[in-house]
Amino acid sequence: MRGGTAELEMIELKSPSQLQIMRRAGCVVAEVLEELRQAVRPGVTTLELDELARVAIVRLGARVAFKGYRGFPGNICTSVNEEVVHGVPSRRKLVRGDIVGLDAGAIVEGYYADAAITVPVDGISQEVERLLQVTEEALADGMAMATPGHRLSDISHAVQNRVEGRGYSVVREFVGHGIGTQLHEPPQIPNYGAPGYGPILKAGMVLAIEPMVNQGKPEIRILSDGWTAVSVDGSLSAHFEHTVAVTEGAPEVLTKCPKKNPSK
Repeated sequence: MRGGTAELEMIELKSPSQLQIMRRAGCVVAEVLEELRQAVRPGVTTLELDELARVAIVRLGARVAFKGYRGFPGNICTSVNEEVVHGVPSRRKLVRGDIVGLDAGAIVEGYYADAAITVPVDGISQEVERLLQVTEEALADGMAMATPGHRLSDISHAVQNRVEGRGYSVVREFVGHGIGTQLHEPPQIPNYGAPGYGPILKAGMVLAIEPMVNQGKPEIRILSDGWTAVSVDGSLSAHFEHTVAVTEGAPEVLTKCPKKNPSK
């Protein structure tokens, strides 16, 4: 069924002042992910990356969003190779040829922002580079649908079309989500589905769009830590995410920092 009025009413539309706070939270996340990207190298542990993120979030005037959320033990999620999402930071050392998904969230004045990148550790093959590229392209395709008048599943369909059209699989057990004063708000945003279904998108909606893409089969399982999701066939997995505001014009990516004018 197409989304009705009741479903739409559950989705909170953010005011300009609320969006301004979320931009600040998003900029924190963007800066933290860039620091993490620069820190990824052979020999670094995912626990060291976790601590780097914690220090950076606090230094930038925000609060960590993930620590303790539903009992999660880390400050960020660090998902290596076949780990899809929700990898728990540990003393595992990254090695050349790994890929690591880094998912971070921050809170500013009670508002959340959430984003993720997948980063190569030193050299990776062209095949693995293609997996990362297609996943990031799928995110861009999904975000392009986040405009007034589109329906929610138009985002989902755009992601699926890109991923499966390139021969990869969309993970179905985890979805994107609304975001605001809660990390997860309505609506849920699957990365698959037919277009033209769900609520009509309106300016003021804020969505965390996040393709999770497996190189092999789409099925996943959860490890004994109760958090880390891995591909069942051991194939590599990539994850990219942005917090995006629906506006009257083009979608606004909140988890990017405004470009600073160069000093004269």
